[in-house]
Amino acid sequence: MTNQLLNKDLLPIRSQLEETVKDLNELANLTGNEELAEMVSNLRNRLHEPFMFVIVGEVKAGKSSFINALLGTGKEIARVAPQPMTDTVQQILYGEVETTEVINPHLKKIFLPVEILRDIAIVDTPGTNTIVAHHQEITERFIPFSDLIVFVFEAKNPYRQSSWEFFDFINAEWRRKVIFVLQQKDLMPESDLEINVKGVYGHAESKGVRSPQVFAVSAKQEMEGDAAGSGFDGLRAFIRQNITGGKAPRLKLGNSVETAGQVNQRILEGIELRKKQWVADTDFRKDIHQTLQDQAVKSDKQVDMLVENLLAAYDRTTREGEDELRAGLSFFSLLRRSVAGIFRRKSSAKDWLEDLAKRLEGDLNANLQQRLNDGVVDVADSIQQMAKIIDLKIRSSRTILKDDYGLFSDIAERRSNVLRDLQETFAGFIGKSDNFRDASLFPTRQNLAPNLATGSGLAAIGVIIMTVTNGMVFDITGGILTAIGLLFAGVSTGIKRRQVVEGYRNEIAKGRVRIGDEVTENLKVYIKRLKDRIEGYFAQFDKLLEQEEKQLEKLFASHKEIATRLEELGKRLEMPE
Repeated sequence: MTNQLLNKDLLPIRSQLEETVKDLNELANLTGNEELAEMVSNLRNRLHEPFMFVIVGEVKAGKSSFINALLGTGKEIARVAPQPMTDTVQQILYGEVETTEVINPHLKKIFLPVEILRDIAIVDTPGTNTIVAHHQEITERFIPFSDLIVFVFEAKNPYRQSSWEFFDFINAEWRRKVIFVLQQKDLMPESDLEINVKGVYGHAESKGVRSPQVFAVSAKQEMEGDAAGSGFDGLRAFIRQNITGGKAPRLKLGNSVETAGQVNQRILEGIELRKKQWVADTDFRKDIHQTLQDQAVKSDKQVDMLVENLLAAYDRTTREGEDELRAGLSFFSLLRRSVAGIFRRKSSAKDWLEDLAKRLEGDLNANLQQRLNDGVVDVADSIQQMAKIIDLKIRSSRTILKDDYGLFSDIAERRSNVLRDLQETFAGFIGKSDNFRDASLFPTRQNLAPNLATGSGLAAIGVIIMTVTNGMVFDITGGILTAIGLLFAGVSTGIKRRQVVEGYRNEIAKGRVRIGDEVTENLKVYIKRLKDRIEGYFAQFDKLLEQEEKQLEKLFASHKEIATRLEELGKRLEMPE
């Protein structure tokens, strides 16, 4: 077995490679790709198996005859069936007793007590023109672990498309060591054979094979004892010189290092794609946060404009009231109203002041309501924009890592579920007016018009804001005018005009501050709480991003460590000059 071929210098390398492949297997399992994880597990198991030849070629190219002639046992190891076995892979291994073990409908193992099979194993594949349906058995089980792939062509026509398509398929993925054999050379003239040999050489070279090894052989001549004419001597010399002549164990370990490196690279590609998704999601989350910040600032500015217009109307109305108060509190005006009240039953000074207070109340409420009705539309529109923009961004978030992708499909599915839940939850949030008139948003008001519009949440925002602000202004102006009314009630013809006007001014100034502060505070608190509530809906998404960042760090570190170890092992296995 391989132990017989492995010298003492290679034993520690193989031991270290086994440990590295074990760690690679753990990393592969983290990808969620069962196929890749099984491939690494097989690689680990095959480190102790003989050097593996994988024979591929079209049906009737003479593969089985080639195998029998190559092994030179004088017996039919690979059966040359009259009907091609188009759907079965045969792995030929050493065994003390000749037995056949059927692994599945497309794979069987043949154990033979043939001495050469102690050092090498042969994999006889179906014809390349039938492989397509069952290529998984070959690509998963054998190609990644092959030490030499032998492409057998029919010498008369080595250009059949299926063989070269299969070559492209495995070469792009694994880049195994390959040689090309033109079998049945006895069936064509030497001149034509030379043309085809050169043709295969050129074709292989055009596909990136450096210094292609092309051999023309005849299994028939070899089996008949014509060793000089069969072409097998040159092929065996190449194999002996480059593979079995003491180099097989080193080459096999080198191939295993290369395969492990290719798997590790595929995992890296998956990790990098996963990282791209994380970066995109992180950018998306930052964009959401910044959008909420920007929209909140915009909404706050709308509140500032509303308050500015509200106070302008307040100043104008109260200034007109002050002008009328000044004029009405002149000595002659008060005297005239007092005398007229006695003889003509007209309004007295006290009646006039009460009437002034009522008119001022009506004018203030009317003017402030009008400004509120105009301004609240802009505030509501700004808040609606906040909700609509976030909803749109959630629905158009970029998906890079697909849940049907071979690697990390589990994290892609989890992300998809979190995002879908976020979409559905947020859609429910903006679709219910209750979410915009939650009592916790306005702790100072126990009842926010319970019979508000029953439409969508976005449609109800303006109604809710208007209800809150209108009610608030009524409360404030009522408080102002109550104080003014009490002030007026104590007025008599003997009171000083300056005291009354000064008292009026003081109460108006207090009311102005109250209106500005309370409208500003209540609306901006409303905006902030809505923004914070929207941010809160991303809690699960934020948790996913946090966990993903930590997991990616571990995955990259594990990949890098394995890559470094494989690179060091590869250097140690390099053949001496």
